[in-house]
Amino acid sequence: MAEGRRAAVTGAASGIGQATARRLMADGWRVACLDRNLAGARETAGPDGLAIEIDVADEASTIAAFAEAGATWGGLDALITAAGVIETTPFLETTPEQFRRLMDINVIGSFLSVREGAKAMQAGARICMLASISSYTGGGYVATGAYAVSKGAALTLMKSCARALGERGIAVNAVAPGFIDTPFVASAMNDPIRRKQVEATVGKVGSAEQIAECCAWLVSPAASFVHGETLVADGGVLMR
Repeated sequence: MAEGRRAAVTGAASGIGQATARRLMADGWRVACLDRNLAGARETAGPDGLAIEIDVADEASTIAAFAEAGATWGGLDALITAAGVIETTPFLETTPEQFRRLMDINVIGSFLSVREGAKAMQAGARICMLASISSYTGGGYVATGAYAVSKGAALTLMKSCARALGERGIAVNAVAPGFIDTPFVASAMNDPIRRKQVEATVGKVGSAEQIAECCAWLVSPAASFVHGETLVADGGVLMR
């Protein structure tokens, strides 16, 4: 059990972020649930938990949110950066505005979250960042090229963070999920024809809870010798 250990989870109002926050709380962690959707973050945190509003793409908002989390818990032992957005617009129809939004949230948002979260950490703390198998495939299934680029950048960012923070004794790793049945891709999953196409391609669709197990392991003492690595959890898609 991780009784007394302190974590912050961005994107905690739904999907992988919510599942990870709940998984950590079930293990005894004190979890700061951060999300732009404050009502959803409060639902995840429960009546006795900590919910903080954050816009990860906004520097002032991110600084304030992590300052509150660190002050409330007296520091952080773990961070999971699960906040993110997806884009399904075909490549030739993608606009610069859509591309910038993905980079602002998925890349700049992850950078700001790690930077500020690390300020509340000491040696031995652990960070888990969320990437995607789109980082390797360049898109497909549902997500398109701009999303894949943002997640590829997130993987490179993870490596950069691991180099910078490893000197302080803070481990940084990532999880690259495959196709996961969450609100993140709900528009595609609600189309029964598209869902069958995806399932025929990937074999099966994963759950947020399965990815939460990966995130929880990477921030646990069991993963103490893992640093700068990416755990691919895709049901074998990349093997096809």
